[in-house]
Order: sequence, then structure tokens, then C-alpha cells
Amino acid sequence: MRTIRGTPVWVWLLLVAAVFGVSSAGALFQQVDEVPPLLRASWRLQLTSLILAPMAVVQWIVHRDEISDRLMERNTIFWIFAGGIFLALHFGAWVASLDETSLTHSLLFVTAHPLIIVVGMTLVAKLMKNYRSPSKLEIIGACIGFTGAALALIDYGDQQGDRTVTIWGDFLAFLGAMFVVGYIVSGRILRKWMPIFIYAFPVTLIGALLLIPASYAIEPDYHKFGVLGWVEGEYFRWFLALALIAGLLGHTGLNTCLRYMPPLVVSTSVTLEPIIGSIIGHLLFNTGLPGFWTWIGGPILIVGIILVVVSSSEADTNNETSEVAVDV
Repeated sequence: MRTIRGTPVWVWLLLVAAVFGVSSAGALFQQVDEVPPLLRASWRLQLTSLILAPMAVVQWIVHRDEISDRLMERNTIFWIFAGGIFLALHFGAWVASLDETSLTHSLLFVTAHPLIIVVGMTLVAKLMKNYRSPSKLEIIGACIGFTGAALALIDYGDQQGDRTVTIWGDFLAFLGAMFVVGYIVSGRILRKWMPIFIYAFPVTLIGALLLIPASYAIEPDYHKFGVLGWVEGEYFRWFLALALIAGLLGHTGLNTCLRYMPPLVVSTSVTLEPIIGSIIGHLLFNTGLPGFWTWIGGPILIVGIILVVVSSSEADTNNETSEVAVDV
């Protein structure tokens, strides 16, 4: 069993860097908001796929004999495509929310997926006898979290930086949180035996490819930028930063930390993303400070999420250890 005691110092440093890495994504995406959101999300995943590809090849060479048969199974292929579809939906909804609401609100609502999981557990437990119902603390945490979300919504119409808080933008971010649950399920099923890069590469590539026709179909400005518009100098630096800082350092770093410390520590650390991301946006990109009710509701929402994460970890102590979602 992995414990905090004896965890190398470099792992703690990596955890801090990884949390700051994932927290930077929202602010970086907002710096290229002239690009349509679905296309922007595709560019991010395209470049991330290129970075993941050589690592996936190395892992394939090492593990080919162990996993080649399982990779061709129908169930494996199904969950790889399901993961890619949900990843595309998650990124599409979340990046769109960054154009429609404040950075802080987008980050708060997109990280609310533990609350959604509690609701899902309640519904599934009524249909499946062998599936556990959420614990009392998980339900309390979800109620606290949704209360905080409701309070934050009172800031509707508030101007934060160059963004205005809108119900639609907050809903898109929450929709992104809903979709990431499907991605988490896919990862938990396949990552029990599949090496991280062999899993992340095809899922990320599928997500990137699916967002291209979606952007073509519904975003009028698609033709101004094109499928590979990120290679242009003015965009390349931002998307390279997204792929390297938010993707490789952030999400791959979190997965590395999971090898050396309890998942609860990593999961709880990730709940700080709205706070750290808002600070990064305000200090580096002048995205503005949250409104009064966001200051009240935001921390309550985060407390609710943390309570769900902690109580879920305790409830699952006797079950197989779960991992943090790696939305690369």
C-alpha cells in the first residue's frame, strides 16, 4: 500500500508542478479565443497526440507481448473509442465555456465531476443490486457542493476581466464535467492493465479527430484557421505550452505521482485547480477577480468536492484503488 511516509521529495515537487500545470490550461486557452472553441480543443489534442506518440511506441515495444491480444478484444476497442468520444465532448464543452463565462466559474464547474459521480452512483445503485450506493458523507458533500454552485451562480452578469459570468457558460463547463465522467470510467477500466501512453495516445487522437468535423459543421470561422492552424507561429507557442505544461507536465505528472503516493492525496490536490488557475489567470493575463458570491460559493463548492473525494476514498478502501482522471 502506498503511504505518504517515505514519499521522495521529488514526488512532492512534481505534484506541486503538476497541479500548477493542469491549472494553467484555462488561462492559456483564453489567450487564443479568436480561434473557434471546438477547433481550439482539437488543436490542443492534436499536438498532445504528437507528443504522446513516441512514448506510446516505446511502451508498445516493451509491453507488446503482454498486451497485444487484449488490445484487439472488442471490449478494449469499445472503451478506447468511448474514452475518445467523451474526451472530445469534455474538451469541446469546456473550451466553449471559457468563451462564455469567467475563468473562475469555468474552472469551478468543470471540476465538479465528483458531485456528478455521486448522483450517478445513486441512480445506478437503484438499478443494479451489486453496485454500492453513495455513503452518507458522499451525499452530504454533494449537497454542500451543489449549494456552493448555486451561490456562485448569483454572480450572473458580473464582469470579471474581459469575461461576463453567464448561466450558459457555467452550464457548458458543468456539461464538460459530466462528459469527463465517461472518460474517467474508460480510463479506470483500461488502465488496470494498459500502460498509460498506450492508453492516452489513441484516446487523445480519437478526441482530436472527432472535434474536426464537429468544428467544420457548426463553427463558421473554421475555414479561416484550418485543421492544422496551430502550426502557425502566433498560435504554436500557446498550444505547445498547453501540450507540454498542462498536458505532459500536468496530467502525466499526476499519473507519475500516483505510483508513489495515495490517490486521495493527488485527487484532493487537483481540487485546488479553480483557485490556482484563477490566480494564474489574474496575475499573468489580467483575467480579473471573482465577484462577491463567487468568493462565497466557490470555496463551499470546493469543500463539497473534497468531502466527496475523501469519503469516496474511505468507502472504497476495501475495493480496487482508483486513479485520477487524466484528461491529457
